This record gives sequence, C-alpha cells and structure tokens, in this order.
Amino acid sequence: MRLTVLRAAACLLAASCAQAATPPAKPKPLAVPVTNASDGRIRVQLMARNAVTLSGEVAAKIAALPVPEGGSFSKGQPLVQFDCGSYRAQLRKSQASLEAASQLLKVNNQLAKLNSAGALDVAQAQGKAKEAAADASYMQTIVGKCVISAPFNGRVARRVAAVHQYVSPGNPVLDIVDSGALELRMLVPSKWLATLKPGSKFTVAVDELGASFPAKIERLGAQIDPVSQSILAVGVIEGKGASLLPGMSGWASFK
Repeated sequence: MRLTVLRAAACLLAASCAQAATPPAKPKPLAVPVTNASDGRIRVQLMARNAVTLSGEVAAKIAALPVPEGGSFSKGQPLVQFDCGSYRAQLRKSQASLEAASQLLKVNNQLAKLNSAGALDVAQAQGKAKEAAADASYMQTIVGKCVISAPFNGRVARRVAAVHQYVSPGNPVLDIVDSGALELRMLVPSKWLATLKPGSKFTVAVDELGASFPAKIERLGAQIDPVSQSILAVGVIEGKGASLLPGMSGWASFK
C-alpha cells in the first residue's frame, strides 16, 4: 500500500515538473504594415481617386455602350444608352393627357366667369391638371434615366453587361475609374507621426514599371489602428506619370 502511494506521488511530481519545464505559448504577433525597417520602406498601392460601378435605374435592354473597355471618356459623355421606346411612348401619352387637362381647366375658368360653371367644376379641373402634370413629370424623369453620362473624366475599366442585354434597376453595367492623378495609399507605423506630415517628400519605386517617381504626402488618416499601431497615409505623384495605372504597387522610400 505504501509502495503504491509513493509511486502515485512520484507520477504527480514528474507531471508537475514537466508542466513547469514546458514554456508558455507565445502570443500571436499583431498585424503590422508591410515595412522594411532596415531602409525605411513601406509597401504602397496606387489607386484612382474615383472608381465607380455604373448601374441602370430603369428596367430596359442596353442599346449601346459607346466606349470600349480601356477607352477614355470626358465628363458628361454618354456611357450607357438604354432602349426606352416604351417609356417614351408613355411620356407622350402623359403629355397629351396634361394638354387635355390644361384645356379643360382653361374652359372651366372661362365658364366660371360667365357663371356657367360652378366652383366644384373648376376645382375638379384643377385637380386633373395637377395629376396629369405629375404623371408627365414622372415619365420625363424615367426617360432621363435612359442615358447614363460620365460623372468625371476617366476610362472604362470593365464591362459588366453587354449590348442587347436586358438589365433590371441596380444591375451593374460598367466599372469606370478616374483618369486624373492617382493616390498612393499605404499604412505607416504610428510612431512615424512625429516626423511624417502632409507635404513630406518620398520616392515610389513601382514594381510593374521598374521605375521610381518623386511623391509627397497629401494627407494622413483620421485615426490609428490600435491592433497594428499603424495609420493610413495618402500620397500623390509629383509631376506627370502617364504610364501609371490603378492597381500598380511598389515601395515608398522615406530615406
């Protein structure tokens, strides 16, 4: 019996020693921005200031997509044209109803001056005229949505739909990007805020081109990420970079 107790005590002692000898698990490292601490470089992404997916607001068939993928366009230029023959027919019908209601109101007003029409007749004519005007205005708004114009100067990044395809309201049709100056977005360590300010100069080496461009910080983010201890920094290329495209990436060097 005594031997059994001694063996149990020995087993417990060995287990406790093994647990004491096992090092505690190391905590997982925090997410940090992609940096190269040896030379002060930060991974950077080139992005368009405006990137929009255009969607239709009417249920109709696409009649034309004048600008091809990769093509350039100017602000206000038609990018999507829908086949809206039925909507235009309804617009003409509502305009005809408005004209008839307006004539009826005019006649009733004249008859009222001659005491040949009562106030109720005039009020009813006014109500019909207002209803017809509202219908005509609504159909005019619908017809106005049959063409989607460019909100800015840019290029067509991707066609999501095709000509002759029927789309419902909200279905994406085109992805477009701004053709203006690109933004350089990067996450920098928050401790850099002591020296990094809007206007700070740096150099960007673009991977896809194998070339470097001078740049400067345009603005800093509004808050620090408490997990990675980093903050968003947005820069711009100084001068013209005609060969630069959204989606390119590289390294920003601050030394």
